[in-house]
Amino acid sequence: MATAFWDTQRAILVDLLARGETVNSDSYIDTLKRLRPRRLRVRPDMDIGNVLLLHDNARPHSSIRTRETIASFGWTTLPHPSYLSDLAPSGYMYPHETRFERQTLREC
Repeated sequence: MATAFWDTQRAILVDLLARGETVNSDSYIDTLKRLRPRRLRVRPDMDIGNVLLLHDNARPHSSIRTRETIASFGWTTLPHPSYLSDLAPSGYMYPHETRFERQTLREC
């Protein structure tokens, strides 16, 4: 399982879970905490407080603890409708996904 974060230029963080592990609120919050300093290293020109986070409404993403963590960072979460495979952000934001995936894996 991989959790990926990117901006308009490149992948910022790809978090890989070990086989058999699942994403829960604690692991997602840990990933968000790693994302914050990583974003400064990868994109130092970007304002750290100016983050718009678009993720689906899975329980780890929408738990109270996750929402509190995101708010404490000063980030904004964009609303996302109920999950449908044709609404996944990567599906319409990156039509050449194989090129994006190769770039992501090289940078990890």
